[in-house]
Amino acid sequence: MELHRPDKFETERALPPIKALNPTQADYLDALRNSPQVVVLGPAGTGKTWIAATYAADLYRKRRIAKIILTRPNVPCGRSLGFFPGSLEEKFAPWAAPIVDAIKDRIGAAAYEIALKKGDIEMVPFEVMRGRSWKNAFVLLDEAQNTTPAEIKTFLTRIGEDCSVVVNGDVSQCDLAEASGLRAVLQLVRAQGLPVPVIEFTLDDIVRSGLCAMWVRAFEEARL
Repeated sequence: MELHRPDKFETERALPPIKALNPTQADYLDALRNSPQVVVLGPAGTGKTWIAATYAADLYRKRRIAKIILTRPNVPCGRSLGFFPGSLEEKFAPWAAPIVDAIKDRIGAAAYEIALKKGDIEMVPFEVMRGRSWKNAFVLLDEAQNTTPAEIKTFLTRIGEDCSVVVNGDVSQCDLAEASGLRAVLQLVRAQGLPVPVIEFTLDDIVRSGLCAMWVRAFEEARL
């Protein structure tokens, strides 16, 4: 009997597991594996978005989910979305670029483009969130600190069966003039003892680069 030999595509799909670079990342990965919803907090450069996107790509690659949904509130920290040409989805794309790059690295650029055309990967602006619902999906809400309480309520009540959800943000970087929905979620989780893990990264967890850590710490200490 001839033994099955994996072709080069199967070999390419045999990627190494996601490796935690510090104890907080290890706690984050453990929460993703064991809870359908995770709230993750912390400064830039800690890997909180990259880990979520890479973990979602692995679930999709292994056919454990049918879709990846990416969304974030359209509250820019610089230029407004209105300055970018194109449709709402095209305007949304530059903000999703780091997440898209992480998914492409994990499943391949060609597979990403096919999944996007099939609708298996969606970038959903908050303007079109109402009326939507998902099941059998990994749903990532990035920059959650810039949602209002009403918006994050709308988001969390869109979630159907067999979904994994990551609510990701940095409460110290809220660009809203009103209350933050992420703060409201944290208060509800803690006050009501909801079974939602909250993973908190600190300045000591920054892994992007020494320069990134230096500047994040400098701005934090200067309260800017």
